[in-house]
Order: sequence, then structure tokens, then C-alpha cells
Amino acid sequence: MDNRLERKYGLFTAICMVVGIVIGSGVFFKAQTILSKTGGNMPLGILAWLIGGAIMLVCLLTFSFMGQKYEKVNGLVDYAEATVGPRYGYYMGWFLATIYFPGMTSALAWVTARYTLEFIVSVNPNFPMTIPADQGGCIIGPECMALTLFVLCFVYAVNVLSPKLAGKLQTSTTVIKLIPLGLMAVVGLVYGLASGTLQSNMETTAQVAEVADRPLFAAVCATAFAYEGWIIATSINAEIKDSKKNLPKALVVGGCTIVAVYLFYYIGVAGGATNQELIDKGATIAFTNIFGNVLGNVLKLFIAISCLGTANGLMLGCSRSMYSLAARGEGPDPERFAQVDKSTNMPSNSAVFALMASACWFVYFYASNLAGIWSGPFVFDSTELPIITIYLMYFPILIQWMRKEKDQNLLRRFVLPVLALCGSAFMVVASIFSHGWGCLWYLIVFGVAMVIGAMVNRKKNA
Repeated sequence: MDNRLERKYGLFTAICMVVGIVIGSGVFFKAQTILSKTGGNMPLGILAWLIGGAIMLVCLLTFSFMGQKYEKVNGLVDYAEATVGPRYGYYMGWFLATIYFPGMTSALAWVTARYTLEFIVSVNPNFPMTIPADQGGCIIGPECMALTLFVLCFVYAVNVLSPKLAGKLQTSTTVIKLIPLGLMAVVGLVYGLASGTLQSNMETTAQVAEVADRPLFAAVCATAFAYEGWIIATSINAEIKDSKKNLPKALVVGGCTIVAVYLFYYIGVAGGATNQELIDKGATIAFTNIFGNVLGNVLKLFIAISCLGTANGLMLGCSRSMYSLAARGEGPDPERFAQVDKSTNMPSNSAVFALMASACWFVYFYASNLAGIWSGPFVFDSTELPIITIYLMYFPILIQWMRKEKDQNLLRRFVLPVLALCGSAFMVVASIFSHGWGCLWYLIVFGVAMVIGAMVNRKKNA
């Protein structure tokens, strides 16, 4: 059986992969989080978005150069293997397969379900809910939980049964999600300037229950979720046509587009509602204030579609994670996970593992982060801390790149990698200040996962 993946994605699909994965739920619900952490300080929030975007761009540019040099099965795993060594590459791949991808995918499936229910309830206020919407039914109700599992199964089925359809879904949802963002950026800015709301928000703060001790660190840490996901595009480098040329282009074009869209959207939202409204009711209140209930509700549907596209992109990377290890003869049962279906050209067994792992992480996310069922030790934010971990794991890759790649020019070999190291260090420090003891509980879980990874690895001498 030929277990190689076909090159089926072009440059535009790769760009949509970058933009579509990153621009999703984060820009909508993390805007509220950032305002809350800064006490409604809009200029400080804008600075946080700029810092988070700058860190993403320098990391993105550095890894785009690696994409021009290294190419095998899974971008980030390839880079870790080529710069640090096969063993480090394995642990990077195991982390992606068991923590990073499934944790992010489960969270995005929940956000998709949440905004879908909010749209349904806004259109039909009498829609029957076990827990009323005004009491959090769209967030923790059984309908939201069931819809979350449906979204997980849906994006899994699309990616496994028709990977080309998954690529088209990614392209179409990326275009769709830019509609509400673009409208809010332009109309919100004009509306805010005309009404004076934008100026007022820039000059005043808001009442919040508790402002973070170090608001800028906490806000930048929150942007990590909104900006994360670009590295997932490297997971399909073996399926991108002329990937050494097209993948770096997709990363750079996509990254610049993301930063511009986020900044203008955030400013536009500030023109559509007061800081207090945005903190209390979320960014969607700005859509309703500006466009009215009818059009505002339609835009909520676009937000749900946007989140679905992001969940699809995450599952696209998640479903290939175990395959990237098995293709190297590593991990548990590499013969099974390396199998590629003849009719769909997809690693079906790897995708099944991705679905199961995502479901497990969703159970944890619901119990600890949403419903509060799980309290005490081992409670941590599973949407942010795995992202911070990946920044920490960039360190050896960047250092070894600077040490080994003597044929690169000064900018590629030292300047950008050093900036990426500084940005990654900032994210790690910001996470420690923002999450406190949650970092320790997460690191224990991370350590246990790595020990399990070492025990199940069939290629012991990697």
C-alpha cells in the first residue's frame, strides 16, 4: 500500500488555511477577555494586540525560512527533527497529537456550538432550552454540549471522507468570516467617530469585578489564543503543491492579513458599543447596536460559520498528527497509524485518534473551564497554556537554527530568530504572571503525557 499523501492544495488554499485557522473564535470572544483584563482600557488593549501580532509575525517569518529548507511530512515536526534531532522531533509530534491539536479543536467546536445557539435564540427567543439562554444555556447547557460533539464529528467526517472538500470548506469559510470582520472594521469606525463612542472608549475605562495585577501581560497572553494556529498550516506541507515555495508565501501573506484584520476589527468594535457593554455582553453587542437586530443576527450566523471554519482547519491538522509520527516509524503502532486510505488518501486511523483525543479534552474543558464541576488541583485554561508551551518548545529549534545554518544571511540566521526568542520568552513570562498555579498543574499533565509518549514509542532508539 502506498502510504504517501498527494499534493492537492494550492497557494490560495494554503493562505486560507493560515488565515482561516487563526481568524476564528478568538477575535470575537477574546476581545471581551482583553477588555476585562485591562479594566476597559482600550489603548492598552490595542497595545496588547500589537505585541501579540508582532510576536506571531517574527515567529512566522523565521519558520517560513525553515519551510524553504526542510520538507518531509509535518512542518513543525520536520523543523524540530532537522534542527534539534529525531528524539526532540518525536516529542514535539507527540505533544501536538495528544495536547495541542485536540485541546484547541475541542475548544473551537464548543465556541462554534455556542455562537450557533446564540444565533438560534436571537432569531427565536422561544427556542426551548433546558437552561435558559439568559442563565448560560448557550454556554453550559446540554444543547450546547450535544452540538459541540456534533461539530467535532462533522469536521472529522469532512476531513476523513473528503479532504478536498475540507480544503474547499476552509477556503469558503475564510471568505465568509471576513465579511462581518470587514463590515465591523469599516462601519464601526465611521459610526464610532460620528457618535463619539470611539473617542469616549479611548479616554475612559469600565467597571470590572477584578483587574489583572499585570494587565498588559494578561492581555497579551489572551491574544495568544486569538493569534495561534498559523503553525498548523505547516502540518499539510506534504500536501501543498511546490510547498518549499508556496508554504512560506502563505505564512507571510496570511500573517500580515491577520494582524491588519484584528486591529481594525478591534477598533471598529470600540466604535459600536461602550467599553462597559463590551465587557458585560461581549463583542456581538456592537453588531446589534450598529446593524440592528435583524442584520446583527445574520452577522452572528457568520460568526458561527467563521468558528466552524477554524474548527475544520484545526481538525485538518489534528487528523494528521499521529500519521506524522507513524510515517517516521515512531509512536504506538506505527504500522496502523501510517496507513492511508486508498480512496480518500487520508490517514483514517490517525484521524480516529484525533477525534477521540479531542472528545477527551472537551470533557475536561467543560468540567473545569465551563461548568466548574472539576475544581481544586489540575484546573487550568486548556485554550491558552498549550499555546504557551509551544512557544517554550520553539526555544531549542530557534537556537539550533542559529547554530547550524551558517549558509543563511544575517537577517535569517540571527536577527529574526533572536526576535522570535524574545517574543516567545515574553509569552512564557506573561503566562506565568497571568495563570499562576494553573501553569504548575498544566506542566504536571504535560510531563505525564511526555512520559507516556516515551513508554509507547516503538522506535526506542530514535
